[in-house]
Amino acid sequence: MRVARRVRFDTDGEALLAPHLFSVLARLTTGPHTSGELATIEQVSAPTMSRAVGQLVDLGLIERSADEHDGRLVRLSLTPQGSDLVTSERARRDAWMTERLEGLSAEERDLLARATTLLEQVVCR
Repeated sequence: MRVARRVRFDTDGEALLAPHLFSVLARLTTGPHTSGELATIEQVSAPTMSRAVGQLVDLGLIERSADEHDGRLVRLSLTPQGSDLVTSERARRDAWMTERLEGLSAEERDLLARATTLLEQVVCR
């Protein structure tokens, strides 16, 4: 099972938001994006992203605003509530992983650190 999936589903059912919606929120931590930009990043169709954005707006987690250079464009950004949710969800996931890493020996942790570096190199090629 993929690690990300395991983190999402093996945390006592505490997740406050569906994974695809959380992913959109997490993307917005880097700054405002248009719905089209988010659809491209998340590799989903424009209508799918529109539905996700609508849900997140309705929940008060993101807000729409006109682009400062082109008023025809709508920028999406996190609300304070959305930012807080991303922070708390990441902390929950980090705690889950930390708990599992505590049981590893120093040798096993070193192996994971080296593997992480190697995987990062593979992904960046």
